[in-house]
Amino acid sequence: MTTTKTGAPFDRASLESLAKRRMFYTPSFEIYGGVSGLYDYGPPGCALQANVVDTWRKHFVLEEDMLEVDCTMLTPHEVLKTSGHVDKFADWMCKDPKTGEIFRADHLVEEVLESRLKGDKEARGQKVEVEEEDPKKKKKKVKEIKAVKLDDAVVQEYEEILAKIDNYDGPELGLLMKKYDIKNPATGGELEPPVAFNLMFQTSIGPSSNIAGYLRPETAQGQFLNFAKMLDFNQQSMPFASASIGKSFRNEISPRSGLLRVREFLMAEIEHYVDPEGGKKHPRFDEIKDVELALLNREVQLSGKTTVERTPIGKAVETRLVDNETLGYFLARIQLFMERIGVDKTKLRFRQHMANEMAHYAADCWDAELLTSYGWIECTGCADRSAYDLSVHAKKTGAPLVVREPRKEPLKIEEWQIDLDKKKFGPKFKKDGKSVEAAIEALTQDMREKLSLDLKNSGKITIDVEGVADGTVELDKDLINIEKRTRVENTREYTPNVIEPSFGIGRIIYCLLEHNFWTREGDEARGVLSFPPSIAPTKVLLVPLSTNPAFTPLVARLSSRLRSLGISSRVDDSSASIGKRYSRNDELGTPLGVTVDFQSVKDNTVTLRERDSTKQVRASDDKVLDAIKAIVEGRESWADVQKRLPAFEGQDVD
Repeated sequence: MTTTKTGAPFDRASLESLAKRRMFYTPSFEIYGGVSGLYDYGPPGCALQANVVDTWRKHFVLEEDMLEVDCTMLTPHEVLKTSGHVDKFADWMCKDPKTGEIFRADHLVEEVLESRLKGDKEARGQKVEVEEEDPKKKKKKVKEIKAVKLDDAVVQEYEEILAKIDNYDGPELGLLMKKYDIKNPATGGELEPPVAFNLMFQTSIGPSSNIAGYLRPETAQGQFLNFAKMLDFNQQSMPFASASIGKSFRNEISPRSGLLRVREFLMAEIEHYVDPEGGKKHPRFDEIKDVELALLNREVQLSGKTTVERTPIGKAVETRLVDNETLGYFLARIQLFMERIGVDKTKLRFRQHMANEMAHYAADCWDAELLTSYGWIECTGCADRSAYDLSVHAKKTGAPLVVREPRKEPLKIEEWQIDLDKKKFGPKFKKDGKSVEAAIEALTQDMREKLSLDLKNSGKITIDVEGVADGTVELDKDLINIEKRTRVENTREYTPNVIEPSFGIGRIIYCLLEHNFWTREGDEARGVLSFPPSIAPTKVLLVPLSTNPAFTPLVARLSSRLRSLGISSRVDDSSASIGKRYSRNDELGTPLGVTVDFQSVKDNTVTLRERDSTKQVRASDDKVLDAIKAIVEGRESWADVQKRLPAFEGQDVD
């Protein structure tokens, strides 16, 4: 059972009602009936998102001297074909042929098995949480929990399947559906076997629609295509990182869980380029080597368990549980970022990808997952993409997406070199010349050595060339010469490897809402959002004691001074009681409140209230503004302010 920030049972309906009522986010096009998987952010949601992104920039881009780029969202077909997205960027879906309903296969298996496990618990007399269905939504979910006791062996089987649900491909999901008789939850209808569905939104570019394109599914490709220019901008210095913040699009099969599975979302991605030869070391690894992470490795998952082990990242890299220092460095920095923005550390874990689940390019990959009422949610992926992306784009375009650096010592290389007589070669092969030459250039050193002997012994050689004649061509010694020579290299050329931390900002924001939500005893109808001051949408609430006109100039002056300090504030001069005005703004996560009263008119002192404790101090407006600035900038805590400013006990405003 998930809990609120204070450890009480968590009620998702209360939080979702608060988030929509106070306009953190709202379904897009709602008055037209809405479109699933699309949301608009309201004023507090926009401010919260802007503050999370601002903190991300400071924590990563500024701290690590990253090169930020902003690339186009429209991407030509050819780019995403080369990157592998056209062929491989897919989820498995299955269809009910009678109703036409579409289900995402892994989610369906997960939902049905989880529902049966809940039914088993109920049959054994254990308390089970059942979510209330939203009557506006089509009921695709499992209709009701049936209290049916399962064999212990079946319970264990289900739990093991759920632990490694991300490791199953389409055919395997189809077998699970058959074996466990999984059907349409709403109607009990048979479903067709899972088929792959590409998640990219297709479009065309230009008035004649002759350039096929897609809305990008990630911001990474634009960064890779600009690699050579960024290396140049960085004075050819390695290692370095690029960063990008922008919208990405995925045509989700069955969007669900509010902000957690949407079709348009904000991503913040980093591509850290590193020399693969040096063991992917990181110069600042020592700074974070003692940071403890909750790690769930792939062996544990494959054994059907989800037990995490708290491990210092230094030890995890040393034992090669985490592949290399740079990957480990970013895992620790991701955890520090999550803590900084207000994620509950006890609800954060890093899960290693299993073999089947790993992206086609990855050497190792870990997801930062946050625990919510929807279960563990992947919010950040951190992958070692090896040299995959730069290599495929360079091969396709011929662009030199490589690093060249002078060698300290010249390198002597003995190798078999090939000379072609171009005057005879061209006329012999005509239009096939390029294909034949490419096949010759691609020959390995071992093959060249073997062919040199064939050429010496028989005066001719045969090589395989796809698409030319019958797939082989013959070359005699008039056309080709192969001999061993020594070559001196003064420059080293290599394709860097890429470590990629990729953040889903919308998911992080939803998890922040859950992790920081609680209710006060005796006032369960109103929630409190305990965001850290740095990311709270509004920092200060200005409250005049009453509508007395004497307070107006003081409030206006405070508001103006806060603006000049770059601190967001709101004035609530409504006729509601002060307690009510404060609790309304506790719902918005506003950390501080300033009350202007009759004493303020006399001596320019004001009270400063803190959201979570509701405690207050009183001091001159200058001192209070200094305290607000220090708290918002993270230089002081509320406890520090309480030590130096006198407590205010004058009235109980709550």
